[in-house]
Amino acid sequence: MKRVREQRECLVSRVPRLQVLLAVSLIVIATAYWRVQVVQGDRYHGLAENNRLRRVPIKATRGLIFDRNGRVLVDNVPSYNLLLDRTRSNDIDAALAFAAEVLDQGVPALETAIERQADSSPYEPILLAENLTLADVSRISIAELEFPEFQIDVEHLRLYRHGSLTAHILGYLGEATEADLARDPDNYSAGDLVGRKGVERVFDLLLRGRDGERELVVDSRGRTRTEHGRRPARSGNNLHLTLDLELQQEATRYLEGRAGAAVALDPRNGEVLMLVSAPSYDPSLFTRRLNSEQWRELVESPNQVLQNRTIQNTHAPGSIFKVVLANAGLTEGTIEPSDSVFCAGSTQIYNRRTRCWLRRGHGWVNLRRAIKESCDIYFYHLGQKLGINRIAHYARLFGLGRPTGFDIPGEKAGLIPDTEWSLTHRRSPWYPGETISVAIGQGPILVTPLQVARMIAVLANGGRLVTPHVRRGSRSPLSAPIAVDPQAISFVREAMWAVVNEKHGTGLSVRLQGIDIAGKTGTVQVVEQKSWTSNEDLPEQLRDHAWFASFAPASDPELVVVAFVEHGGHGSAAAAPLVKLIYETYFRASDAS
Repeated sequence: MKRVREQRECLVSRVPRLQVLLAVSLIVIATAYWRVQVVQGDRYHGLAENNRLRRVPIKATRGLIFDRNGRVLVDNVPSYNLLLDRTRSNDIDAALAFAAEVLDQGVPALETAIERQADSSPYEPILLAENLTLADVSRISIAELEFPEFQIDVEHLRLYRHGSLTAHILGYLGEATEADLARDPDNYSAGDLVGRKGVERVFDLLLRGRDGERELVVDSRGRTRTEHGRRPARSGNNLHLTLDLELQQEATRYLEGRAGAAVALDPRNGEVLMLVSAPSYDPSLFTRRLNSEQWRELVESPNQVLQNRTIQNTHAPGSIFKVVLANAGLTEGTIEPSDSVFCAGSTQIYNRRTRCWLRRGHGWVNLRRAIKESCDIYFYHLGQKLGINRIAHYARLFGLGRPTGFDIPGEKAGLIPDTEWSLTHRRSPWYPGETISVAIGQGPILVTPLQVARMIAVLANGGRLVTPHVRRGSRSPLSAPIAVDPQAISFVREAMWAVVNEKHGTGLSVRLQGIDIAGKTGTVQVVEQKSWTSNEDLPEQLRDHAWFASFAPASDPELVVVAFVEHGGHGSAAAAPLVKLIYETYFRASDAS
């Protein structure tokens, strides 16, 4: 009995301690509940709300793009996509069979689409098909009660109204990459379409607007019950370009079936009115996901359709470079306008026989006639007197050998060689005989059509470099006058007028009644010719390239037009007709207005 009593007393003695422990536990639990319910109540309430709210983005409509006359270049059109919400499906096989019947395609194709997105959240709808017809949308909408797992999503796709006509200047859209998301997470989200080329890329943030958002109340299975709230999307800004659609159309028609480029700009302010690269591509291809075969076909095209020839292809300038040499010679005092050289059709320089393009020769020619009739012999001797370094110096003053600053990215710098370049890049000295080739725009000298247009603009506006641009209303200030004698520029301008308007001028085919055009032809050999060989006797890929560079009206220039035709032959035959066509179109429109 004594032992029992002792055990009982021991147990009774522990009760107070248990009571204290229980009281402390209750206090701790009550404190925790108080903290959760009162102190952090708002936070946990928000978390609970998030668990039952689904945020669905509302895509902003992208801004429209217009030409200088208000004509729509890029529009938006509604497109209907079919989404599959797996959480709402009771019989996925029956649903796919129905969708396959409506879309007129096999069930395996739809199953493949699901497999491609198998890693996505089960509550995230799957894109099953794109670009549904209105008939497809109607049939699926009617069957909504029977197949609640299907949703119709409306998105706005870019409509490039003029297709390949404006592809190289407008560009296209593509899905945001990881690099895009890392660079600008505030503006880009996964799945966004962003500008990939041209104007769409440069002005992407201006055009894209800001997405909105819908808050949907969903149940435990993720099914939508009602809309809780909405923040509307803000449409992108419209963009007006300096481009003239009519000029663009005329140049594109002329270059159909050929490879080449054409540029027109205002020499007074740098506005680009025309920028054509041929052949081209249809940017609408990129409004949908390209498969690997379609992409390979574009990239591996033998005509390089994705290449913007106006800013990315470089070629020797040929005889249009003679206007730079003329300015250099006059500014340096190396020649006087009256200085004459005898052209017999060929001459001996540095123990090498070099020829003129005119087999019988031009006879005695001064500088004006040398420009008008494009006498090679005259400029061989002028190049010999100037030397390569002085030639390079003046070429760079005219903006050659570096990007123009054009607002469309991807420009090539081109190449203006000199002695330092030869030692640095070729690891060999510059040979004087090479200067003779550069003097007529041949040899290791490379320019883009846009650079040539900018060079001619310097002559047209009296000696100032412009910055080419395509956004209407943007102001690109002219540079200070370049270090070239203004009298030299005036002399060369008048000689370029003679090219088009006087007997024996190489650009007579461009002459227009009532419009004074000044210009310069250029022909670039693809392979060195030791004798006078007709282009027609050569395979097409070995025929000369053709240039024509010009401005008008000659007395008060408001437009510079440059045309380049690959393997076109002589500039007067292949490139000049395009230039004439552009001036006819431009001044006809000006007279009408």
